[in-house]
Amino acid sequence: MSNGSEAMSMTQTWSPSAYAHHAGFVPALGAGILERLAPVAGERILDLGCGDGTLTLKLVERGARVLGIDSSPEMIAAATSLGLDARVMDATRLEFAGEFDAVFSNAVLHWIHDADAVIAGVHRALKPGGRFVAEFGGYTNIAAISVALRAVLSRRGIPANRHWYYPTPKSYGARLEAHGFDVEFVTLFPRPTPLPTGMAGWLQTFGVSALSVVPPEQRAEVTAEIIEMLKPSLCDEYGNWTADYVRLQVVARKR
Repeated sequence: MSNGSEAMSMTQTWSPSAYAHHAGFVPALGAGILERLAPVAGERILDLGCGDGTLTLKLVERGARVLGIDSSPEMIAAATSLGLDARVMDATRLEFAGEFDAVFSNAVLHWIHDADAVIAGVHRALKPGGRFVAEFGGYTNIAAISVALRAVLSRRGIPANRHWYYPTPKSYGARLEAHGFDVEFVTLFPRPTPLPTGMAGWLQTFGVSALSVVPPEQRAEVTAEIIEMLKPSLCDEYGNWTADYVRLQVVARKR
């Protein structure tokens, strides 16, 4: 799922086929937050960061009238190929007012540092009493991966930028309250996640922006160093990799 952030989209790119191959677990693990949304037939729902439309399609199958948005033209092309109503849009510049019964988002909001712009746009897009239901990376998500990334870059004298936004439940809940939401549910929980194509596949899919500061001729070597550093912590004796995911789930309602 892509972020809609102009700054991030300059370095983080998305391929629908590569995403399905390396990260098919992302929409599969979205079933839990989909149940919290509990879509009702006839509802108008905005899928914020719809990606290739896998979860958007599930909302449509439940009878909802869904619009998907994403910053990646490639992902939107994949979604529209499924017959979905989807368009390219920056999540920090939502163009809606009082239009939706619910805004749904899975595995997207950790890509966007300007959380206030997103929340304000979501609030504006919802009808009075409309709900915002989201899951994304929360505090301490991929802590081991982040430490390895910074350590390897530091050894080479390359400054590591802040690439992801992983808030605590308290801080994110406070942002929602400040923008006119009543928080009905917010929780942080660990979700160790098996990686079907290993850490190399994960970095190839999700680490593009983080590794963009590395000179192109050094990226293969840097990636190998990161993988080697992580192996004792995230790879078992059979060669199976597991990412140290921690997720934040939230359900909030527009006042």
